[in-house]
Amino acid sequence: MDVSRHRADHAGMDDIEWLSAGLLGWVALTFVLAGFVKGVSGMGLPTLAMALLSLCLPAASAAALMLLPALLTNVAQCMGPHAAKLWRRLWPLWTGLVLGTLLAPVPSLGSGSARLALGVVLAAYGVFGLCRPRLPDPGRHAGWLGALAGLLGGAVSAATGVFVLPMVPFLQSLQLRRGALIQALGISFMLASIALAARLGGLDAAAPPDPWASGVALGAAFAGMAVGARLRERLPALVFQRALYAIFLLLGLLMLRA
Repeated sequence: MDVSRHRADHAGMDDIEWLSAGLLGWVALTFVLAGFVKGVSGMGLPTLAMALLSLCLPAASAAALMLLPALLTNVAQCMGPHAAKLWRRLWPLWTGLVLGTLLAPVPSLGSGSARLALGVVLAAYGVFGLCRPRLPDPGRHAGWLGALAGLLGGAVSAATGVFVLPMVPFLQSLQLRRGALIQALGISFMLASIALAARLGGLDAAAPPDPWASGVALGAAFAGMAVGARLRERLPALVFQRALYAIFLLLGLLMLRA
């Protein structure tokens, strides 16, 4: 499939041929892979989906198509026994995340710089994951550091459609138990998706995605997630994570060269 022929700039977004077999096939493959990654690791669907979709779509169209699968696949991940404790501990992070996404004075996803910004974030996240730095526990400073991480993460989300930096490193620094971390990631990504959807609703560039493309994306995401969840215990976690971060780094560098 010649993915490059489907690229459209900001001015031509309304002319995207959503019903073409090549583009729908790319959407399906993207969300199967992104759902699989989320099923295995509990995260990564928005990041991988934005990275792959942005190879053939404008950033605003990619984000609009990514939001519904990201939101719905995170709903189940939000459920669990840790919700009350997490809200009491992480409300500064989540408040900053929502406010940063809605209000940050950064170039929007419809701007020409969105692809470059996404490439920088993906490359930085890939380097972070491959280096695996051990972050200190913020201790009594967790409140204001969390709010700052949320505000910065919201600004990054508004500019790129990717929610991971610096939110994920901050959550990892808290040394949460695995179940609590998975639930915290789910709540974080759900709030980020809702806030980004609200921000995109105010952009002329964020035209609603075609219902056929949305249906394909949603079905593929849940199918991939189900397969990933079944294989979660069989895959060596460290090898899988390193391969995933290497993919993020490669995709980021490809976007920076384009």
